Amino acid sequence: MNLNDLHIFVQAVESGGFAAAARRLGIPKSTVSKRVAELEDGLGARLIQRTSRSFTLTDVGRDFLDHARAVVIEAEAAESVVRRRQVEPSGVVKITTAVPTAQFQLADRLPLLALAHPKVRVELHATDRFVDLVQEGFDIAVRSHFAPLPASGLVQRRLSVEPIILVASPGYLSGRGKPRRPEDLGEHDGLLTSSMATQWRLRGRASEAVTVVPRVRMSADESLVLLKAAIAGLGIVCLPESFTRADVEAERLVRVLPTWTAGTVTTTLLTPHRRGQLPAVRAVIDFLMEGADAA
Repeated sequence: MNLNDLHIFVQAVESGGFAAAARRLGIPKSTVSKRVAELEDGLGARLIQRTSRSFTLTDVGRDFLDHARAVVIEAEAAESVVRRRQVEPSGVVKITTAVPTAQFQLADRLPLLALAHPKVRVELHATDRFVDLVQEGFDIAVRSHFAPLPASGLVQRRLSVEPIILVASPGYLSGRGKPRRPEDLGEHDGLLTSSMATQWRLRGRASEAVTVVPRVRMSADESLVLLKAAIAGLGIVCLPESFTRADVEAERLVRVLPTWTAGTVTTTLLTPHRRGQLPAVRAVIDFLMEGADAA
């Protein structure tokens, strides 16, 4: 049974005729007549007795009308639910990201997202292993990377590109002296990520490049550990600028060799194409992108 035919039938009865229903629906009178006739043929019963002068429901037509009205009302209610959800996004949005990105870039943003969209529930999965969004059912991945991401079927949106900077605590620099040039780092204690081994590759403003080998005081594959070690005065660390911003502003850390960086890191938001069209997922994407623009 065609739902549109039920709607046209109800409109014809409530309007008192095919012509009036056609005007209300904005379609030709012949279309109204044809759809009602096909509905009757499908049911195998006459619903309306119609002549050039009269338009009345049959007994079965009156019974059918009550049920047809109920179906139309329910259909309109179902449509309304969908439209309300589109106006006010709701539902679960699953995000995967690396642990440092969760700690330093999403931890402050996600509570604000929850306040902005109270009917959206975010499920954040922080892991340093590679996650296949499609196979594992995630809506969004937030990935930080040094090289361009490989081509895939995922939609990519760049959130940020930021420098990797050198910082140390004021106490450490007071006791050991502040480096004036990259070569001075060879006489300083370094806090290194495991992937950087025992050296830093630095770049200057004039496209200069130099490799320096600090004294390894500590190494870790967790950025927060290295950040805390730097605040405690154990040495100099290379980290993305956003990881250190709050501590630099609070003067717990000081930038070292401000005209030099250890390259840049790009943060990209990825979504499977179809999932990115869902209202709740779209709302999360827009919120994170707005935050990136503001930063």
